[in-house]
Amino acid sequence: MTEDASFPQPAKPASPAPQPGAVLEAGRISIDEFMKIDLRVAKIVAAERVANSRKLIKMEVDVGPERRTLVAGIADAYQPESLVGRSVVIVANLKPARLMGIESNGMVLAASPEDGVPALVTFDGEVPLGARVR
Repeated sequence: MTEDASFPQPAKPASPAPQPGAVLEAGRISIDEFMKIDLRVAKIVAAERVANSRKLIKMEVDVGPERRTLVAGIADAYQPESLVGRSVVIVANLKPARLMGIESNGMVLAASPEDGVPALVTFDGEVPLGARVR
């Protein structure tokens, strides 16, 4: 029997609405997995736009015992000069990645709201450089 367009087709059941907390429930990790992520306090000591990129900023950060170069897609939200002197949280144990030919040695943490404009994770007061964030 073939389908006839003159007969109404049964409606497909709607997908159930996500339950409160379901978004946060998906992809949970154990405390042991979380502890593998090395989050550290760093101070941005220099920042500049990456040539030929609309979104990337190259930063030099002081993590206490060392300085690193990071590249972050935050140019929509921040001018490079406004970043210098800020204390931020970085992921210190990521493998290096090349972005626009620049080696990035870590990741700066930022909230990513639905409008897409990032907001850096920062501190209210002074926190020692290199301090572990948990």
